[in-house]
Amino acid sequence: MSDDARDLAEAQRQHWQQTYTAHPRMYGEKPSAPAVHAARVFHAAGAEEVLELGAGHGRDALSFAREGFTVRATDFSPTGLDQLKQAAHEQGVAERVSTAVHDVREPLPLPNASVDAVFAHMLLCMALSTNEIQALVGEIRRVLRPGGTFVYTVRHTGDAHYGAGTSHGDDIYEHGGFAVHFFPRHLVDSLADGWTLDEVHAFEEGDLPRRLWRVTQTLPR
Repeated sequence: MSDDARDLAEAQRQHWQQTYTAHPRMYGEKPSAPAVHAARVFHAAGAEEVLELGAGHGRDALSFAREGFTVRATDFSPTGLDQLKQAAHEQGVAERVSTAVHDVREPLPLPNASVDAVFAHMLLCMALSTNEIQALVGEIRRVLRPGGTFVYTVRHTGDAHYGAGTSHGDDIYEHGGFAVHFFPRHLVDSLADGWTLDEVHAFEEGDLPRRLWRVTQTLPR
């Protein structure tokens, strides 16, 4: 990692820590629409153990737990995960939720073929280089069991904020303190190499609105 990339990564870590501290449970308690979709897909696939990457304060991880899944939630913000753990106790699902502070630039802290499904809502489009994203998807493939499902969402190059704000190269732009890697379609396709690409669903979220893809892909058995 270059010095500039390391500085950006650390600045983003501090920004999210400060954001979760200033705005506890900032996204509310209802699950995101992609998480609702993912739960249906995971149930249909017979999944029991779900790994959520970039879980934040846990609205989606907690929803998965309420759906009966065993959930492993990771994030690089201890503050967000503390809020997740507190909410898990309040909602009576603490026995189905475990957390780990983790930066996805590092190998996932899980054994090979140890989870049935992986979910990541706008995690892959954080301030990660293309090489880091590719390495992360390789790690996701490693920890998924054969036939496992990966559902993720990313903002794409059709988004209104693409090209706005401060450019950090590699389709990464910082706007309002948040750095985003905007995905071109060919990156989605390349990340599905060796998988079955089940769906690339375009949707919008928020007031701008943000323009995203919801991607569902499955490992061969």
